[in-house]
Parts: sequence; C-alpha cells; structure tokens
Amino acid sequence: MPTRRQIAIAKGATRLACDRAPYAVHLDDGLPVPARVVIIATGAQYRKLALENLSQFEGVGVYYGATPMEAPLCAGEEVVVVGGGNSAGQAAVYLAASATRVHMFVRGLRLADTMSQYLVQRIEEQPSIEVRTQAEIVALEGAEHLERVRWKDKRTGAVETSDIRHVFMMAGAVPNTRWLQRCVALDDNGFVKTGADLSDEDLAAARWSLPRRPHLLETSLPGVFAVGDVRSGNVKRVASAVGEGSIAIAFVHQVLGR
Repeated sequence: MPTRRQIAIAKGATRLACDRAPYAVHLDDGLPVPARVVIIATGAQYRKLALENLSQFEGVGVYYGATPMEAPLCAGEEVVVVGGGNSAGQAAVYLAASATRVHMFVRGLRLADTMSQYLVQRIEEQPSIEVRTQAEIVALEGAEHLERVRWKDKRTGAVETSDIRHVFMMAGAVPNTRWLQRCVALDDNGFVKTGADLSDEDLAAARWSLPRRPHLLETSLPGVFAVGDVRSGNVKRVASAVGEGSIAIAFVHQVLGR
C-alpha cells in the first residue's frame, strides 16, 4: 500500500488551504494533505513559438534566458532575441557586448509600447542592436545544432533567411500559481515573492504574525517557501532551482525545529 507521502508526490496539487496551521495541500483526487511546511516548486510555462521543430533546438541554439552561461557561446556571432518586454531588452543589451549583431524581433509596432524607456534608450544607443518590429520567426533549420533562421516581415510579407545559430526566446512566462488562490504575495507578473522582495506592505496585507522577517526563500505565509521558476527573481536555470531547493530545506529544518 502506498503511504500518504507517496500519494502526495504522485498527485497534482489543486489548492492550498492557508487560513490556518497546519496548512493543507489539496490534490487533484480531492485528498487533503496536512503540512506544517510547504515548498512551492510548480514552475512556469514559457511562451513558445508555434514551430514544429522548436524542441529539436532547445538548448542547442534556442534558449530561454541570456546568462553568463549562454553569452560566451555566441561571442563574435549574430543572434536573435525574440520579445518586446523588459526581459528581452535586458537580454539584447547584455548580448550586444559579445555578439557582432543582435536582431530583436518584436511583434508590435514599437518598443516603447511594451518596454521601459531607459531600456529603449540603451537599445537605441547600441549600434549593434537592430530592432525589427512586426517581425516573426517562421522556420528554424539545422541538424544537431541550430544553423539558420527564417523570419517574415508581417508588413511586407518578405521572408529572409540568415545563418544564425543562437535564438533567445524572451517572450515571457506564465507562473503556475493559480492553485495558490491568493495565499501568498505575488509580483505584478504573478510570480511568488520571497524574502527581501517582500515589502512591509506585503507583510501587513498578509498579516505576517512572526517577530522575524521572512527567510530568504520564504513567502508572505510563514513556513511556506518558493523555489525555482515560480519564484519572483529566479534566474530560470535548473542549477539555480536545485540550489534554491537545498537552501529551502535548511530553512525548513529551522522552522520545524521551533
């Protein structure tokens, strides 16, 4: 017979009952699992292009973040950044320091509609960044690694192909937080706020009852932690999520030890 803990791992969480302690995680079969401590690691769904072979190049030419891990891979090459928000703007500016040219593909008419003005200005001041509004990728080509990108200008219908080996998808993500039902403070994009990111107003609204402030990865609900892509400020990397999980476990022991 499976234990209650094994059942909790095997089923999906649909709701967190947070009005009293111990909390209860409700599973998709209706079974509530009581818990003094909860770690939220439900991740996020990244917005992806509707291309049949997209998964073929994920990690080998197509990336969902621009970090010191990816930047050296495209030094001295042309790259594509897809997206018109602040994350895309930050990625373009960062990659422009090592890439020969950064093509920004934006679905809208202009960057100022979706991006902070200070980033728009930085992009305009960087000659190696070329902004292509109303443009979209229509095909990815290559064998074991991405080799070519084909894109379309939606205004003219013109299609262009270029030997580009690196595409950075920065079109945003949707965190899996609907099941939390306002139990914890979220940022403007729906990601879970933790630790120092929680303002006094957040804690007051959550009726934080402890004399201490939240731990590093603790949410606005005492004893409830968030790690990985679902957490506001996470760098969206597996290694980072694993590290955060290890740190959270250390805090869990502190909470349970009190």
